[in-house]
Amino acid sequence: MIAIVNGKIYTMCGQVFDNGTLLIEEGKIKAVGYEVTVPQDADIINASGKYVFPGFIDAHSHIGIFEEAVGEIGEEGNEWTDPVTPHLRAIDAINPGDQAFEDAVKGGITCAFTGPGSANVIGGQSIVMKTFGKVIDYMVVKQPAGLKVAFGENPKKVYSEQKKMPATRMATAALLRESLVNAQNYMSKLEQNRKAVEKVLERDLKMEILCDVLDKKLPLRAHAHRADDIMTAVRIAKEFDLNIVIEHCTEGHLIADELAELGIPAVVGPSFSSRSKVELKNLSFTTPGVLTKKGVKVAIMTDHPVIPIQYLPVCAALAVREGMEEDDALAAITINAAEILGIDNRLGSLEEGKDADVVIWNGHPLDIKSKPSCVLINGEVVYNNY
Repeated sequence: MIAIVNGKIYTMCGQVFDNGTLLIEEGKIKAVGYEVTVPQDADIINASGKYVFPGFIDAHSHIGIFEEAVGEIGEEGNEWTDPVTPHLRAIDAINPGDQAFEDAVKGGITCAFTGPGSANVIGGQSIVMKTFGKVIDYMVVKQPAGLKVAFGENPKKVYSEQKKMPATRMATAALLRESLVNAQNYMSKLEQNRKAVEKVLERDLKMEILCDVLDKKLPLRAHAHRADDIMTAVRIAKEFDLNIVIEHCTEGHLIADELAELGIPAVVGPSFSSRSKVELKNLSFTTPGVLTKKGVKVAIMTDHPVIPIQYLPVCAALAVREGMEEDDALAAITINAAEILGIDNRLGSLEEGKDADVVIWNGHPLDIKSKPSCVLINGEVVYNNY
């Protein structure tokens, strides 16, 4: 059992405890607050003068699948040979030995959404995972966590250069629609087979995962920067009655009212980068604040390795500088991220029964001078800089 005492505890569920106590047992949070009885045999971590937060969550990255410092050999996120690859699974390509995982832990990021890139119209299945461990199977929080689809420049550029479809935005949308219709037809055949005695329909891994999307068991994670691309993604989601999360949402501030009315969440970023292509011309750190104030549920991403994952708090701080409320920015890398990822039953806040992913900071985490003093994942101290 571990007791973190005397720290300023931000639960991220509405309570802040000055000089509070957080009790951890068997990898879970047992109690948090002022009147917490600490057993005599508990290991004590004195957090006096420090800030205690839930581990931060990067709601969109490519950690482990686009490795650092190994060049092309470590780029496993895009299958360039086929624009429709829903059956690809990120878990089969992620290397837990990627140096970035250690950087994430030292930066206070204890959980990340990671998966395929945006070369394909349908890129494959993403996962949510802890950032500490040796074997990916034991690091997984949620698998699969979303089906990657992409709009805009990336799939168009990749396949037009190969003289293949899609070479236009129209073709990108058409391929996605066609795939979803094929899955609807597959579901109809499955239903017919259930009523037949002798017929057996062969398994189709592409169709099976798309059926999960149609059944709302899995959300579309839609890469879209430009406002019109965002609305194309939304249009298709409405046509097929799908759950969808907008990734990047670079021009989301231009259509904030529409996104708020539709109740569609957004994972915004990476804003801490240059305007490297045309669809990023309106890139700005004002976007997450504008969306939040309109009522859109927002998380903030690094898109690692575009922005190194350890700088997730810096991205949140820069959003505050450009108008986002501090509490909203903190929520965007904790509880909002967890809710968008569908893991808020385990992560995102310091509450009884949740995973003990806890970071003790030597200052406020949105202060550029602050850094973690101690990081716990699943109740285990995985980094200690006291």
